[in-house]
Amino acid sequence: IRGRNCTQTVEFSLMGFAGNPELQLALFTAFLVVYLMTLLGNVGIIILIRTSPQLHSPMYYFLGNLALVDLLYSTVVTPKLLSDLVRQKPLSYVGCVTQVFVFSVFLVTECFLLATMAYDRYMAVSHPLHYSVLMSPRLCVQLVGGSYLAGLLNGMGQTIGMLNLSFCGSVVVNLFFCDLSLLASLSSSDSTLTSLIMTVPTFLFGVSSSLIVLVSYIAIVSIILSIRSTEGKCKAFSTCASHLTTVSIFYGNGLFVYLKPSSLKSREEDKWVAVLYTVVTPMLNPLIYSLRNQEVKEALRRLRARKRT
Repeated sequence: IRGRNCTQTVEFSLMGFAGNPELQLALFTAFLVVYLMTLLGNVGIIILIRTSPQLHSPMYYFLGNLALVDLLYSTVVTPKLLSDLVRQKPLSYVGCVTQVFVFSVFLVTECFLLATMAYDRYMAVSHPLHYSVLMSPRLCVQLVGGSYLAGLLNGMGQTIGMLNLSFCGSVVVNLFFCDLSLLASLSSSDSTLTSLIMTVPTFLFGVSSSLIVLVSYIAIVSIILSIRSTEGKCKAFSTCASHLTTVSIFYGNGLFVYLKPSSLKSREEDKWVAVLYTVVTPMLNPLIYSLRNQEVKEALRRLRARKRT
């Protein structure tokens, strides 16, 4: 009955992939491998950046924070997913609210970190001689701090939206984590305010961060096209290649999820799209930056050589 308030007794059964018992062992193994690679890759990137003086530059400062955010928002989702594949256990109301808050914080923080990195790449391509002066340590800290602040504001907004909803008894969620847009449709109360709270920050934060990325890369492409030598063009493009790959994967998944018509939502493939941006993408980012970046490869070789001696 809508309007009835019995939230305090509610439990959330995150069904996720529980409907495929014959696949659960294979899924558990695959997700465990991916999560371990996520931990190893992102922790490795953070340690490598902190211990390698040649990586103490704005680009790698942003990359270290991106690795931290990837590690944290994957950890919000994946351990619970693995646990439910072994033994289904309902999530408490407090646990669900916490998951909504933390995931919302780090998801938007990642959006703005990627936007900040796009701006950083623009400065590196357009002002190579003055790059270290323009991208000062103080500015870098401010940009990263602003990214976390945007994430925190989004998390607070999403949490208020969650607290505005009422649920009764055991709520079955056809996903492997607490997603506010899905929870709003399962609520026993009017979700109009919550829908507004979800829509406004998504528009403000999502559109603003994506516009920064888009404008930065339009400017970068125009600069690259104005370079006469082929070698210069290749060097300028290689400066942005890893970040452009990461942005394409992240925003590609996001556009599919949030811009798909509502009549097509709640299909089974939505779970797999959610797997891509919550489980797989945090694993891919350190691989993209380590496999395609000569400076990271060189820093890794020096670190290995240091350990041997």
